[in-house]
Amino acid sequence: MFLNQQRCRPLLLLAVTVWTAAICAPAVEATDKDPRITPLVRAVRHCQECVVNIHTEKTGRGEAESRFFSPKSRKVTGMGTGIVVDERGYIVTNYHVIQDVDQITVTLKGGEVLDARPVSFDRRQDMAIIQVNSSSPLKVMEMGISSDVLLAEQVFAVGNAFGYEHTVTAGIVSALGRDVEVDETQAYENLIQTDASINPGNSGGPLLNVLGEVIGINVAIRAGAQRIGFAIPIDDARRTIARLLNTERLNGVSHGVFSSDIREGNNKRLKVDTVAVGSAADRCGLQKGDLITSVRGIEIHDGADLERSLLDMPVGTVLDVDVMRDGKAVALKMNVGVGKSAAAPRNPVRTVSVDTGDLSEVRQRVLTLLGMHLENLPTDDLRLLQKTHNGGLRVASVHKGSRAERYGVRKGDILLGLDGFETLDDRNLKFILQDSRVQRLEKLSFQIHREGRGALVGHMDLRR
Repeated sequence: MFLNQQRCRPLLLLAVTVWTAAICAPAVEATDKDPRITPLVRAVRHCQECVVNIHTEKTGRGEAESRFFSPKSRKVTGMGTGIVVDERGYIVTNYHVIQDVDQITVTLKGGEVLDARPVSFDRRQDMAIIQVNSSSPLKVMEMGISSDVLLAEQVFAVGNAFGYEHTVTAGIVSALGRDVEVDETQAYENLIQTDASINPGNSGGPLLNVLGEVIGINVAIRAGAQRIGFAIPIDDARRTIARLLNTERLNGVSHGVFSSDIREGNNKRLKVDTVAVGSAADRCGLQKGDLITSVRGIEIHDGADLERSLLDMPVGTVLDVDVMRDGKAVALKMNVGVGKSAAAPRNPVRTVSVDTGDLSEVRQRVLTLLGMHLENLPTDDLRLLQKTHNGGLRVASVHKGSRAERYGVRKGDILLGLDGFETLDDRNLKFILQDSRVQRLEKLSFQIHREGRGALVGHMDLRR
């Protein structure tokens, strides 16, 4: 649905929000020797197989014609675009493309139509992962770097514009670092603005450079304007993708690697910050400072690549891991899931049902370490919060003199996240506050939601 223009600040529309039937437009092919084949044409050809068209369906309710009769159900169709991030059928798109839908179908470049299932999503970042089961491996999109995008650099978008599948539009980067607000429930930060035409149905599709590399994920357009569109920078998107593909989150199997994405010239590399003691990574021989270059033959450029290389691997599978250590190539073997879980502290905590009303040991750890007593949100409050966030835990009290008090946390605040991870329940807290993670931190970032102020971000010094 279109957003209410009276409520948009500024007037923005999510690019998926027109619901309509898809119309396919035939493409015209040229030979490789044709002088019209420019670098832009080659880039489009290179990436089109990695872009999919998404069609959704949900049940809507019509207006009741009479107070004595129930409203009739009707099928509402929607559309969007996705990018293949793993050959096994994992696809990234915007969350608003699949939000509250009953059915998702994906159309590949060759015309094959596949059913898709949602895997994970981040409501606030407006990103989601879906998966299809394809008879053959899908081609994975080549990712670029958004930190070196140039103002006025030529870019192009590929997407399911108004249902016209694989529509290609071209333009330039109009501005960088835009913060825009769609309405009171959705806002974006640090977006790329472009004048490449982005239309309803383009949501979740790629914004690419002339090399065919993704530099952004198209997300929104300005209502009533011409050629003002926005994309999430791919560097920001890849950090979210890494969380959405996290093996601990999806498979319950931890690898024990804590890492960071770094830039080396025009390349991104994944550097090991620390390794959980006794974990599969520890037993593999990974060390702090290693640059992971490949896992089971998959090139590793960032945390998202690492997670997808380990995702769905059966426990006990032995994988080849290649790293650069002190400038030398080192070959290692990782036994998936063998060793202590990285989510388990050295002194394992007892799992306590939150519904009993007892303070679990992991929440006692929060109280001891940070000085705030957390409690679950009532159902109605949680539903209200989930209009803008995935969830959180309420601060029931703050101890005087504690870190939480010193850094401005108040009773009644809702804790949304710690150290870049969501805090939805005890399982999240257990992972975040394990000894092997906390011991490497000097500061612990936190995000809270405060009535009337929205989401606030701060840092607690753990050395004081």
